[in-house]
Amino acid sequence: MAIMVNLGSVLSSIFGTDNKKKLKEFSQLVAKINGVEENNSQKNREEILHEVENLKNKSLNGHDSEELIVDAFALVREAAKRTLKQRHFDVQLMGGLVLHRGGIAEMKTGEGKTLVSTLAAFLNSLSGKGVHIVTVNDYLAKRDSEWMGQIFKYLGLSVGCLTNDLVGIEARKEMYNCDVTYGTNNEFGFDYLR
Repeated sequence: MAIMVNLGSVLSSIFGTDNKKKLKEFSQLVAKINGVEENNSQKNREEILHEVENLKNKSLNGHDSEELIVDAFALVREAAKRTLKQRHFDVQLMGGLVLHRGGIAEMKTGEGKTLVSTLAAFLNSLSGKGVHIVTVNDYLAKRDSEWMGQIFKYLGLSVGCLTNDLVGIEARKEMYNCDVTYGTNNEFGFDYLR
Protein backbone atom coordinates (compact mmCIF):
# COMPACT_ATOMS: atom_id res chain seq x y z
CA MET A 1 0.00 0.00 0.00
CA ALA A 2 1.47 3.34 -1.10
CA ILE A 3 0.91 6.50 0.89
CA MET A 4 0.89 9.79 -1.02
CA VAL A 5 2.32 12.70 0.92
CA ASN A 6 2.25 16.29 -0.22
CA LEU A 7 5.73 17.49 0.69
CA GLY A 8 4.67 21.14 0.44
CA SER A 9 1.93 20.77 3.04
CA VAL A 10 4.24 18.84 5.36
CA LEU A 11 6.91 21.54 5.14
CA SER A 12 4.28 24.27 5.59
CA SER A 13 2.99 22.60 8.73
CA ILE A 14 6.51 22.44 10.15
CA PHE A 15 7.92 25.80 9.07
CA GLY A 16 4.74 27.79 8.38
CA THR A 17 3.73 29.53 5.19
CA ASP A 18 5.06 32.89 4.09
CA ASN A 19 1.69 34.47 4.91
CA LYS A 20 1.70 33.00 8.41
CA LYS A 21 5.16 34.45 9.00
CA LYS A 22 4.07 37.87 7.77
CA LEU A 23 0.90 37.71 9.84
CA LYS A 24 2.94 36.90 12.94
CA GLU A 25 5.35 39.77 12.23
CA PHE A 26 2.48 42.19 11.56
CA SER A 27 0.70 41.08 14.73
CA GLN A 28 3.83 41.87 16.74
CA LEU A 29 4.09 45.33 15.15
CA VAL A 30 0.40 46.01 15.82
CA ALA A 31 0.92 45.05 19.47
CA LYS A 32 3.77 47.58 19.68
CA ILE A 33 1.63 50.28 18.04
CA ASN A 34 -1.16 49.53 20.51
CA GLY A 35 1.41 49.74 23.30
CA VAL A 36 2.13 53.43 22.66
CA GLU A 37 -1.50 54.46 22.10
CA GLU A 38 -2.18 55.44 25.72
CA ASN A 39 0.99 57.55 25.85
CA ASN A 40 0.06 59.36 22.62
CA SER A 41 -3.45 60.07 23.85
CA GLN A 42 -1.94 62.08 26.72
CA LYS A 43 0.07 64.36 24.42
CA ASN A 44 -1.11 67.75 23.24
CA ARG A 45 -0.83 68.81 19.62
CA GLU A 46 2.51 70.57 20.12
CA GLU A 47 3.97 67.37 21.56
CA ILE A 48 2.55 65.38 18.64
CA LEU A 49 4.13 67.83 16.17
CA HIS A 50 7.42 67.53 18.04
CA GLU A 51 7.23 63.73 17.62
CA VAL A 52 6.59 64.20 13.90
CA GLU A 53 9.69 66.41 13.60
CA ASN A 54 11.74 63.79 15.45
CA LEU A 55 10.59 61.13 12.98
CA LYS A 56 11.37 63.38 10.01
CA ASN A 57 14.86 64.03 11.38
CA LYS A 58 15.45 60.32 11.88
CA SER A 59 14.30 59.61 8.33
CA LEU A 60 16.49 62.34 6.86
CA ASN A 61 19.46 61.11 8.91
CA GLY A 62 19.38 57.64 7.44
CA HIS A 63 17.00 55.71 9.67
CA ASP A 64 15.16 53.09 7.66
CA SER A 65 11.37 53.55 7.49
CA GLU A 66 11.01 50.10 9.06
CA GLU A 67 12.49 51.54 12.27
CA LEU A 68 9.85 54.30 12.29
CA ILE A 69 6.73 52.23 11.64
CA VAL A 70 5.52 51.88 15.22
CA ASP A 71 5.77 55.55 16.14
CA ALA A 72 4.53 56.79 12.75
CA PHE A 73 1.47 54.54 12.66
CA ALA A 74 0.66 55.37 16.29
CA LEU A 75 0.77 59.10 15.52
CA VAL A 76 -1.52 58.69 12.51
CA ARG A 77 -3.98 56.69 14.60
CA GLU A 78 -4.00 59.41 17.26
CA ALA A 79 -4.48 62.17 14.66
CA ALA A 80 -7.38 60.24 13.09
CA LYS A 81 -9.04 59.88 16.49
CA ARG A 82 -8.72 63.60 17.13
CA THR A 83 -9.72 64.91 13.72
CA LEU A 84 -12.13 62.37 12.24
CA LYS A 85 -13.22 60.58 15.43
CA GLN A 86 -12.09 57.37 13.72
CA ARG A 87 -9.62 54.90 15.19
CA HIS A 88 -7.66 52.53 12.96
CA PHE A 89 -8.58 48.96 13.86
CA ASP A 90 -5.79 46.40 14.21
CA VAL A 91 -6.65 44.86 10.83
CA GLN A 92 -6.40 48.33 9.26
CA LEU A 93 -2.95 48.76 10.80
CA MET A 94 -2.01 45.47 9.12
CA GLY A 95 -3.38 46.82 5.84
CA GLY A 96 -1.16 49.87 6.25
CA LEU A 97 1.85 47.62 6.80
CA VAL A 98 1.02 45.70 3.61
CA LEU A 99 0.76 48.96 1.62
CA HIS A 100 3.99 50.31 3.07
CA ARG A 101 5.82 47.17 2.01
CA GLY A 102 4.54 47.50 -1.55
CA GLY A 103 1.82 44.88 -1.33
CA ILE A 104 -1.85 45.00 -2.22
CA ALA A 105 -4.36 45.18 0.62
CA GLU A 106 -7.65 43.91 -0.75
CA MET A 107 -10.54 45.36 1.20
CA LYS A 108 -14.28 45.44 0.58
CA THR A 109 -16.35 48.58 0.40
CA GLY A 110 -16.72 50.08 3.86
CA GLU A 111 -13.68 48.37 5.41
CA GLY A 112 -11.65 51.56 5.48
CA LYS A 113 -9.28 51.57 2.49
CA THR A 114 -9.16 55.36 2.51
CA LEU A 115 -8.26 55.48 6.20
CA VAL A 116 -5.71 52.67 5.81
CA SER A 117 -3.83 54.59 3.13
CA THR A 118 -3.04 57.40 5.59
CA LEU A 119 -0.72 55.11 7.55
CA ALA A 120 1.66 54.22 4.73
CA ALA A 121 1.37 57.70 3.19
CA PHE A 122 2.43 59.43 6.42
CA LEU A 123 5.31 57.02 7.03
CA ASN A 124 6.64 57.45 3.50
CA SER A 125 6.21 61.24 3.57
CA LEU A 126 8.77 61.47 6.37
CA SER A 127 11.55 61.19 3.78
CA GLY A 128 10.56 64.61 2.41
CA LYS A 129 10.15 63.27 -1.11
CA GLY A 130 6.36 63.55 -1.25
CA VAL A 131 3.77 60.82 -1.57
CA HIS A 132 1.21 60.39 -4.35
CA ILE A 133 -2.11 58.71 -3.59
CA VAL A 134 -3.85 57.59 -6.76
CA THR A 135 -7.65 57.50 -6.86
CA VAL A 136 -9.99 56.48 -9.66
CA ASN A 137 -11.67 59.84 -10.33
CA ASP A 138 -11.49 63.56 -9.58
CA TYR A 139 -14.37 63.37 -7.09
CA LEU A 140 -12.53 60.86 -4.90
CA ALA A 141 -9.23 62.73 -5.20
CA LYS A 142 -10.87 65.93 -3.98
CA ARG A 143 -12.97 64.21 -1.31
CA ASP A 144 -10.07 62.20 0.09
CA SER A 145 -7.64 65.12 0.05
CA GLU A 146 -10.10 67.10 2.18
CA TRP A 147 -11.33 64.24 4.37
CA MET A 148 -8.07 62.39 5.06
CA GLY A 149 -6.18 65.64 4.64
CA GLN A 150 -7.38 66.57 8.12
CA ILE A 151 -5.16 63.83 9.54
CA PHE A 152 -2.11 64.92 7.58
CA LYS A 153 -2.63 68.60 8.38
CA TYR A 154 -2.98 67.79 12.08
CA LEU A 155 0.43 66.14 11.80
CA GLY A 156 1.88 69.26 10.17
CA LEU A 157 1.94 68.01 6.59
CA SER A 158 0.76 69.79 3.46
CA VAL A 159 -1.87 68.16 1.25
CA GLY A 160 -2.43 68.73 -2.45
CA CYS A 161 -4.99 67.57 -4.98
CA LEU A 162 -4.58 67.20 -8.75
CA THR A 163 -7.81 67.32 -10.71
CA ASN A 164 -8.63 67.74 -14.36
CA ASP A 165 -9.76 71.33 -13.81
CA LEU A 166 -6.49 72.43 -12.21
CA VAL A 167 -4.94 74.66 -14.85
CA GLY A 168 -1.44 76.06 -15.11
CA ILE A 169 2.00 74.67 -14.52
CA GLU A 170 2.57 76.72 -11.36
CA ALA A 171 -0.68 75.53 -9.77
CA ARG A 172 0.20 71.94 -10.54
CA LYS A 173 3.76 72.37 -9.24
CA GLU A 174 2.31 73.69 -5.99
CA MET A 175 0.29 70.47 -5.61
CA TYR A 176 3.32 68.30 -6.37
CA ASN A 177 5.36 70.17 -3.76
CA CYS A 178 2.98 69.06 -1.01
CA ASP A 179 3.92 66.28 1.38
CA VAL A 180 0.92 64.23 0.21
CA THR A 181 -0.75 64.69 -3.18
CA TYR A 182 -4.02 63.07 -4.19
CA GLY A 183 -4.92 62.64 -7.85
CA THR A 184 -6.02 60.27 -10.57
CA ASN A 185 -3.79 58.01 -12.61
CA ASN A 186 -4.64 60.19 -15.65
CA GLU A 187 -3.44 63.39 -13.98
CA PHE A 188 -0.21 61.86 -12.70
CA GLY A 189 0.39 60.04 -15.98
CA PHE A 190 -0.21 62.98 -18.30
CA ASP A 191 1.83 65.31 -16.10
CA TYR A 192 4.68 62.84 -16.37
CA LEU A 193 4.35 62.79 -20.16
CA ARG A 194 4.20 66.61 -20.32
